[in-house]
Amino acid sequence: MMKIALVAHDKMKKTMVGFCIAYEDILKKYKIYATGTTGKIVMDETGLEIERLASGPLGGDQQIGSLIVNQEVDLVIFLRDPLTSQAHETDIQALIRLCDVYYVPIATNLASAEIFIKALDRGEFSFREVRKTTSQRV
Repeated sequence: MMKIALVAHDKMKKTMVGFCIAYEDILKKYKIYATGTTGKIVMDETGLEIERLASGPLGGDQQIGSLIVNQEVDLVIFLRDPLTSQAHETDIQALIRLCDVYYVPIATNLASAEIFIKALDRGEFSFREVRKTTSQRV
């Protein structure tokens, strides 16, 4: 079963809720992790079951990073607020870096999140198999 992590900056939480409502039928098929506040807000507004981690600034981003390292997350949807400075920016950059290192797709805005969720629904996520094939050749 694919596993998805949800993260949203404060000004993007309503957008995340709207996204989760729009794609609830797809999301409910998967294991979902979320940082604390994002997870609570999404659960309050949808019927989705979410494993909540710590709030982002309190280590939730790092917990998701740990899940990525352990290959327990297959997709990250991180709706970032590009216009507001974040006190934990280094944690955010570390999370994005881990996605790159471990070949985990990360959507950082609504447009890319929609593309990824629709591709996931169509069964087009095979990056782990591709990675196994290519890493055997290296």
